[in-house]
Amino acid sequence: MQGGIATRTLLLSQSYEPVKVISWRRAFTLLTLGKVEVLEEYNDNIRTMTMVFKVPAVVRLLRAFRRHNKPVKFSRVNIYARDKYRCQYCGDKAPIADLTYDHVVPRAQGGKTTWENIVTCCYECNREKGSRTPVQAGMRLRAKPVQPTWVPAMTIRISTTSMPDAWRDYLWWTGALDEN
Repeated sequence: MQGGIATRTLLLSQSYEPVKVISWRRAFTLLTLGKVEVLEEYNDNIRTMTMVFKVPAVVRLLRAFRRHNKPVKFSRVNIYARDKYRCQYCGDKAPIADLTYDHVVPRAQGGKTTWENIVTCCYECNREKGSRTPVQAGMRLRAKPVQPTWVPAMTIRISTTSMPDAWRDYLWWTGALDEN
């Protein structure tokens, strides 16, 4: 198997909800450990010294899993998600490509790179504020930055043109599927 569709396996929760896309090797490991059941298979085969298996296309976890209460990872994407992709100065909502982040108390004035000192910002407001605090720049923060206690929603983005047919019955759609 060379880097094609059959190298990806859709992992479902015990309740048949999509969790994530994993490699077929990971799916096969989970299968041999007795942690998943295979719901759909590709036509490709996995050959061992003594056996031949079909490559798993969709697998379902046999036991419920609990996400551990770890602190939310500090990252640019999680900052944007916390701030709902809105500039915290002008309030404009924008795509990620049009956003940056801002130190409320600039690093030049002793500000740290922490959840409580970083906000989502558009490039125009970032230039206007510069290396000043919001008060010094005459700007107002729309919300006080805090460390979130939630994990941003996971989304599995899959193009209908590149999605394996074996996955179609396990994914929910918000729009109409093309009949091509």
